[in-house]
Amino acid sequence: MVKTLMFGLLAMLSFSALPGNAAVTLPAVFSSHMVIQRNLPAHVWGWAAAGETVSVTFRGETKTATTDELGEWSVFLSPGSAGGPFVLTVKGQTERTLEDVLVGDIWLASGQSNMEFEMRKSSTAATDLPKAGDSQLRLMIVKKKTAEYGQEDIETTAAWAASSPETAREFSAVAWYFAKDIEEHEHVPVGVIDATWGGTLAESWTRLAAIGEDAALAPVFASRGHMEDRRVEALREETLGPKMIADAKAKGLPEPKFPWNPPMVMWAPGMLYNGMIAPLTPFPIKGVIWYQGESNSAIERASSYERLFKTLIEDLRAQWQIGDFPFLYVQIANFKSTPLEVWAPIREAQRKALSLRNTGMAVTIDIGNPDDVHPTDKLTVGRRLALAGRAVAYGETVEFSGPMFRQATAEGSGLRVWFDHADGLQTRGGSLTGFEIAGKDGIYAPAEGRIDGGTVVLSAPSVEKPIAVRYGWSNSPECHLYNRAGLPASPFQSTR
Repeated sequence: MVKTLMFGLLAMLSFSALPGNAAVTLPAVFSSHMVIQRNLPAHVWGWAAAGETVSVTFRGETKTATTDELGEWSVFLSPGSAGGPFVLTVKGQTERTLEDVLVGDIWLASGQSNMEFEMRKSSTAATDLPKAGDSQLRLMIVKKKTAEYGQEDIETTAAWAASSPETAREFSAVAWYFAKDIEEHEHVPVGVIDATWGGTLAESWTRLAAIGEDAALAPVFASRGHMEDRRVEALREETLGPKMIADAKAKGLPEPKFPWNPPMVMWAPGMLYNGMIAPLTPFPIKGVIWYQGESNSAIERASSYERLFKTLIEDLRAQWQIGDFPFLYVQIANFKSTPLEVWAPIREAQRKALSLRNTGMAVTIDIGNPDDVHPTDKLTVGRRLALAGRAVAYGETVEFSGPMFRQATAEGSGLRVWFDHADGLQTRGGSLTGFEIAGKDGIYAPAEGRIDGGTVVLSAPSVEKPIAVRYGWSNSPECHLYNRAGLPASPFQSTR
């Protein structure tokens, strides 16, 4: 009896939330000017009065559904190739008509501030924003939102719209350059959903149950409901920027403060997934682009990032239920940071995530700003991500990665380091620096090296029998190793 009453109450609450108790309602991800994913069943869903028949018409096909006790309905239309514009019509007791709908590829862009970083702030904004008009490139921005439980719908700060100088201005620069490159090379409409929040942790974007199912990830729950004092300082620097803080001090002004106060709920495990990602999982996409890791670089957090990051990728794929879609990400750039943060282990964790299927990584160790956590060159980042996308997602035969560590073998009193993606191995902008080797004692010493074909041969006078090697192993290393394609080698550490 109690169960029946509770179910009835839930149904009444859901029904009463509908406009006029009868209007056909669509999720916020559906609007005019949207993109629908090609070559996958087109999933359209929403809400109406309980027991109402709803029909959806798109590209000459009509499907009907009857809402359940909670007023929910869902239909799947046949897959189709890229094209448009089309009209999508939803009819019940009321009618919704969406105009100018394209069919193409949809990418979700997510992560923290370097993915959020707006086009207007990029070093190329003055040149590229005036030329941002593109009817085949569609943009949408998800409103920042935290939630204790997975939400049914998102909120948007910018609904679907064609790219223009105005709509691109506040959009993710990395995502815009990525999408523009993909559209130009693949010749299909591209839609990008910008769901980002600066200063956030990977666990905030990961489903809470997925973290809880892995006992090894238990330490991440220490962040729930509070934030360590030393991370407040690091986040303050990321959010405000060292220049803003220094300028205020020089002028004798009060020190800039956060626009929020700890505890910061957006740091809690699962909170951003619930509010900004979960509502999108019924919506078919081509793949995800990701730029995050800086906020997980605190010494006490970095060791769990490899496992956490792989969990995030695998669980997102599981929740979307469309297979192992491409997941492309940016390896964090060079930045001096603070002694309490270790960026090298985060980069290594990101490199190791390439063991997962259909992943690709853009290395940015050469284009960061050692003095600013927000480097303004987002054009290069977007293009390197697009190279990975063209190879991983679209099957193009194109060099998409810089030299990637394969193995190290003993050679006399030194080591020979082997790389993949090493055609035309060379140095650019400096000498062969950044390599260190170690013996059984685990003490690393700077190594001298020479390039030999697609390998690097290393030695150090103080290390007689080296068994381990690492490269670029600091927060802001000096790295000059590239391949012929002009792509930089990823920092790495071999296992001992």
